[in-house]
Amino acid sequence: MENMVVKSKFWQGKKVLITGHTGFKGGWLSLWLQEMGSKVIGLALDPPTNPNLFDQANVAENMLSLKADIRELDPLKKIFQDQKPEIVFHLAAQSLVRYSYLEPVETYQTNVIGSLNILEAIKYVNSVRSVVMVTTDKCYDNQEWVWGYRENEPMGGHDPYSSSKGCAELLIASFRDSFFPNHAFEKHKTGIASVRAGNVIGGGDWAEDRLIPDIFRAIKNRTTVRVRNPNAIRPWQHVLEPLSGYLMLAEKLYKNGDKYAEAWNFGPKEEDTKTVEWIINRISKQLGEETRWAYDDGDHPHEANYLKLDCSKAHNILLWKPKWSLDQALIKIIEWYRDELTGKNVKEKTLSQINEYMKLEI
Repeated sequence: MENMVVKSKFWQGKKVLITGHTGFKGGWLSLWLQEMGSKVIGLALDPPTNPNLFDQANVAENMLSLKADIRELDPLKKIFQDQKPEIVFHLAAQSLVRYSYLEPVETYQTNVIGSLNILEAIKYVNSVRSVVMVTTDKCYDNQEWVWGYRENEPMGGHDPYSSSKGCAELLIASFRDSFFPNHAFEKHKTGIASVRAGNVIGGGDWAEDRLIPDIFRAIKNRTTVRVRNPNAIRPWQHVLEPLSGYLMLAEKLYKNGDKYAEAWNFGPKEEDTKTVEWIINRISKQLGEETRWAYDDGDHPHEANYLKLDCSKAHNILLWKPKWSLDQALIKIIEWYRDELTGKNVKEKTLSQINEYMKLEI
């Protein structure tokens, strides 16, 4: 059972650098690591939305928060040299599919060159023992199969965002094999892994063109949710699920990097791969009030219709498994946004959900 949980004792006092800490996932991870006693350094641009979790939950309160652009190598190298982190989580990205059609150059510069710069900055110092590079489930060459994609499936991507993440995966693997090969781990002692998660949901996500934020904005403003593809099937999971996997993997990399420095999937249980329409109806039922939605039949760019991950490797090797069902995750999300709507302290809510999650056994 010990290997199935994130162990606070390991993280106590560890010097951890997070890129993208002003974003949704980065904010949750920063607070979790602070709660476990890590010395957290954040590196990012300003929060991407207003409102945002970073400000609402005062994420910067107990960490060093630095403003930096991952597309600029020299400032990154100086930060790494000054801070000398032991563990790195790279989450900074241009993460929206539709925006990638509007700004493809920015998308590739951020997701590919930015990732390269982080790896180069890691190479520039000798303090880093463990690196978790976050990409996406959309990095796969999606054939709309009914079975889940495994880590050894080909990379691809129809839209610029997905393609940029496929490129990043190839880059990470090449950089690791060239400069931090597993066979020479005892010499360099740096384990680098990439992680691919499904549709991550949770309180504090305010991004545009994402279903959960769209639903709660509509509830708040008493408007109708506009839905592009109600039949699209996605691997929905609460943000704490993949983050727990990242933390477990980072610890493994720190201790035995040569055994774990590769790609990993973190997705929900089979039964929690649901359609967009199912999510809207379920939230309506849990809220006890109708959430109005309408089909948005505008001219929209291509998005995948069906996508599922095979997480057998993480289940069997890391002993990682999801703890919350999709129903439970939606209840937690509703609780978070209700507190936000009524002016309660959302940092307390975020930390309470983190601590509740950590106490669960699987």
